[in-house]
Amino acid sequence: MSGGLHGEIVEILGREISAGVHSPGSVLRGEDLEQRFGISRTVVREVVRTLASIRLVVGRQRVGIVVRPREEWNTFDPALIRWSLETDRANQVKTLVELRTAVEPVAAGAAAQRARAEDVTELIRIGERMNELAEAGDLEGFLEADVAFHSLVLRASGNEMFAQLHEVVREVLRWRTEQGLMPAHPEPLAVGLHGEIARCIEEGRYGRAETAMRELVAEALHGTLRFLESTEEK
Repeated sequence: MSGGLHGEIVEILGREISAGVHSPGSVLRGEDLEQRFGISRTVVREVVRTLASIRLVVGRQRVGIVVRPREEWNTFDPALIRWSLETDRANQVKTLVELRTAVEPVAAGAAAQRARAEDVTELIRIGERMNELAEAGDLEGFLEADVAFHSLVLRASGNEMFAQLHEVVREVLRWRTEQGLMPAHPEPLAVGLHGEIARCIEEGRYGRAETAMRELVAEALHGTLRFLESTEEK
C-alpha cells in the first residue's frame, strides 16, 4: 500500500469499514469524501481503487461507492488482517490461528518430503539464530527470524498456495510483538519446537514435523490469548 495522503485515507476508511462504522450496503459518496478529507476527485478514485482491490467496496454508477458484504472481502489481504486485529482482535486471532493450524502443520510435513537442501540448511540456521535471539531478549530480531522461518516452511512445502500465505503469517507474528503480547524472553517451548521442526524436515520425518508444527501453533494461540486476557483485565 502506498504512503502519503492516499495511504492515510485508505487506512482511515479501511479501519472504519472493518469496524462496521460503514455497514455493508451503505454508500460512500465521492463528493462527501472530497469534502471530509479535503482531497481531489483524482485522490478519491485512487483510494476507492485500493479499497476495491481488497473487495471492501464496489463503485456503482448513479449510486456511489458501496460497501460490500463482509463475506466478499479479501480476508487474506495483509492490510485487512491488520485492521481486523485492531477492531476485533480476539476473534481475528482465533480465526487466523485456526487457519495456521489447518495449513502450517501440513506444510511442515510436506517440507520434510520436498524441501531443497539449501532450504533445509537455511531453516537449521534460522532455528539456531532464534535460540540466540531468545536468550538475548532481542524481540525485534526474534520476530524477523520467526517470520523468515515460517515463510520458508510454507515455501519449502512445494505447494504454491501454501507459499502465498506467508503474508498472513507475517501479519499475525508482527501484530503479537507490536501489541506487547510477547514475553520479554520467548517461551523456551516455542523456541525449542522451531529447532525440532527444522531437524525433522532435515531428516525427512514428516509425521513428527507436522505434529511439532501443530504444537507450536497451539502454543502461540494459548500464549496470545493469555496475554490478551491479562491486558483486558488491567
